[in-house]
Amino acid sequence: MQIVLVEPEIAPNTGNVARLCAVTQSALHLIEPLGFKLDNRQLQRAGLDYWQQVRWQRWRDWAHFAAALPPGARLWFIESGGLRHYAEADFQPEDYLVFGRETAGLPSALLDPHRSHWLRLPMFNPAARSLNLANCVAIVVYEALRQQGFPGEIARPPVAEARPLGAPPAGLSPR
Repeated sequence: MQIVLVEPEIAPNTGNVARLCAVTQSALHLIEPLGFKLDNRQLQRAGLDYWQQVRWQRWRDWAHFAAALPPGARLWFIESGGLRHYAEADFQPEDYLVFGRETAGLPSALLDPHRSHWLRLPMFNPAARSLNLANCVAIVVYEALRQQGFPGEIARPPVAEARPLGAPPAGLSPR
């Protein structure tokens, strides 16, 4: 997946998204202006030592990013007010998931021409303004990966058979 943060403002959110990108092997695109410096301690701290594992690129602005998109690139704009829920989209492996600034979201200049690819996360409390940016990215990325069958997932050993609480492990008997 391709994760695009348009003018992110909060370093720890971007660091958390970078960590998510490392774990899911998604690419990260940061569209300037950024609300922090890339050497910010909070950015580094939130991303831990995962930054070396992230395929990422910094873009001067949206125009430069858009000009570099491959032909036929599919962009999904995730923002409140979208016509469809994020889970209704049919995500493909190289789709671009576009998220806006923490305080202002995505500008209407990006959303209006792409109404058919404008998605929202359901909200249930009218008094709550929004979800955290890193949480939104994680929700949508994992839905996209779920739809694709979680390609490349690391094989895990099988989980031991469940037993009732207090029951001894197999092969052992109580004294």
